[in-house]
Amino acid sequence: MNNTHDPDILRGLHAAIIDLVDEINRPRRDDRLIEEAGIPLDRALFPLLARVWRYGPVGVVELADRTGRDHTTISRQMTRLEELGLIERHPSAADRRVREATVTGKGQEMVDLLNAARQRLANRILVDWTDADLDQLRTLLRRFADDLMR
Repeated sequence: MNNTHDPDILRGLHAAIIDLVDEINRPRRDDRLIEEAGIPLDRALFPLLARVWRYGPVGVVELADRTGRDHTTISRQMTRLEELGLIERHPSAADRRVREATVTGKGQEMVDLLNAARQRLANRILVDWTDADLDQLRTLLRRFADDLMR
């Protein structure tokens, strides 16, 4: 296998990834998703709720690592999600000192609304893409993410 890749291709890939991350991280994107979902949730909380749903049961330290935020910030936001009845926290089976969060029934309803809104927005953005295009993109992005996480 060739271990040296074309520098122009790698620069172009890097530029595309930076553009993608920048666009995904724009607050207006989050606002559009929340508005499309029709949910009364603070913009700072919904990405955390989505990660608890995806990775739960999950603790504060792992969520802080995954989001690149300080664990004290995540802890406060988790407390708020718990007060809203969207998550529950229980001692970890592996380490009783760690409290892990899972999504409640109410939280699952909100996640379902967010997922449906995300799908509607994606269909608008990807209107000119074929299913084959999307499947190829999904496959390559999954492969890239898996390789990056090794």
